[in-house]
Amino acid sequence: MDKINIIDCTLRDGGYYNNWNFSNNLVNEYLKSVSDSGIKYVELGFRSLAKKEFKGPNWYTTDSYINHLIIPKKLKLGVMINMSELMLSKTERNKSINLLFKNKKDCKINFIRIAAHFKEFEAALETCKILKAKGYFVCINLMQISEQSKKNIHLASKKSNFYKPDVLYFADSLGGMISNNILGVIKEFRKTWRGALGIHAHDNLERALSNTLTSIREGVTWVDSTINGMGRGPGNAKTEYLILEVDKLLKRKSNIIPILQLIKNHFKELKNFYGWGTNPFYYLAGKYGIHPTYIQEMLSIKLDELEILEAINELKEKGTKYDVNLVRSEFQKPIKLLKGSWQPEKKLKGKEVLLVSSGPKLNEYKKEIEIYILKKKPIVIALNTNVKIKENLIDFYLACNPLRLIADAKSYQLIKSPLIVPKSLLTDFHIKKLKKRKLLDFGIGLKDNKFEFFKDSALIPKLYNVAYALSIATSGKASRILLAGFDGYDHNDRRTKIVNDLFFSYSANKKSKKIISITPTSYNFTSTSIYALK
Repeated sequence: MDKINIIDCTLRDGGYYNNWNFSNNLVNEYLKSVSDSGIKYVELGFRSLAKKEFKGPNWYTTDSYINHLIIPKKLKLGVMINMSELMLSKTERNKSINLLFKNKKDCKINFIRIAAHFKEFEAALETCKILKAKGYFVCINLMQISEQSKKNIHLASKKSNFYKPDVLYFADSLGGMISNNILGVIKEFRKTWRGALGIHAHDNLERALSNTLTSIREGVTWVDSTINGMGRGPGNAKTEYLILEVDKLLKRKSNIIPILQLIKNHFKELKNFYGWGTNPFYYLAGKYGIHPTYIQEMLSIKLDELEILEAINELKEKGTKYDVNLVRSEFQKPIKLLKGSWQPEKKLKGKEVLLVSSGPKLNEYKKEIEIYILKKKPIVIALNTNVKIKENLIDFYLACNPLRLIADAKSYQLIKSPLIVPKSLLTDFHIKKLKKRKLLDFGIGLKDNKFEFFKDSALIPKLYNVAYALSIATSGKASRILLAGFDGYDHNDRRTKIVNDLFFSYSANKKSKKIISITPTSYNFTSTSIYALK
């Protein structure tokens, strides 16, 4: 235990929250602060060739970007590459590696870490050999170690002895490991691997720090942490805590004041905005082996507590593999428009459409709304399963966000009215859950700030039920659109701006219909009173 190497990977793991878009000012202050605290290794971000969507500078971490940073002399810089991007032929892989990295003597990067799942591990070792030949210190991070059998760990460590990475890391990607699990993994590695071991821990069970310290006591000499725990899902072991614990073990004294000031100046505000950190949902995800990104996405689209718990209950069946098709939040990249098979015009043309959501005001005016439905017979479309009007008055339910569909799966199994969904976004998991429901397929695509309407489909800006509902009513050539239960949020809530922007984009389309809220709302569209309707 003479030497413990801490790699602070805030700019890499923390980038899952801000799309790796850290400002140069923050990065320069960060580099000075961690160096002044005694940390010698910093992972600046990923290095990637993927360019299909916007990501900030710490996703690419180019040499030109690094050259514009103020780098303390004692600090050693690293980046991570995703092996999934390099699962190519050997010729193409070599070409990609040469595009990503010059020889070490021509670059300020000191170390490279390769993130690999077990199926990618052998290719990662081959990549390691190439990068070491270029002069780099190379680590391999074996992901989701909690899901690996003893046999797989044994094979990985045995193969590693042949290729000799500088450090063999194991990552508790799902954050569900406890001390006994850690001890078991280390024991299995040590049967064949004689090189340096490292751990990357996540904090679902609030054990990231304790698991890291357990690993150190068992001879692990490379450990990861982040400032204020900023990292994917619940985050990681906190750098400021880990330094203090390592100081105690090594009987030394570091200066954490620069890091505390850094937290005060930057990361406190970032945490308040993005909300990383453990909570009961991440705890359950760790316990049941659910990929933490599901929780992160559900929190970002503001599912309520019961919806998240229901989704967790359903996702237990799915297991650990992350499926991007289940996760379509407001931050998701554009989705190609795929046509549906149902044309709403046959049911909606020339008719008034009433969209009902689950805001408290709907319940407050429930009686008057039900009387209006019985008298005027609008087409009623419910955006949630928990709307407080009689189910026999609802013509259709709808849903377009795959995660919300998972959260509400049990409720949808109980309703009798048809459910409108974009079948192109449904996975086999969805189909299984909704097999007893009558599904009407209205297709959608996702495009920023854009509404376009077709007979059987529409382009919408975000995967929000209200955007989907507006499109259905418009494609169906409704006479006008009434809204009930769209109470809105506090003025400072980010969802208020998101929904207002949706309505603004909708109204900018020449085919848009007149929208009137018949219950009180904080959104920026025309309102009247349910009592005033003729």
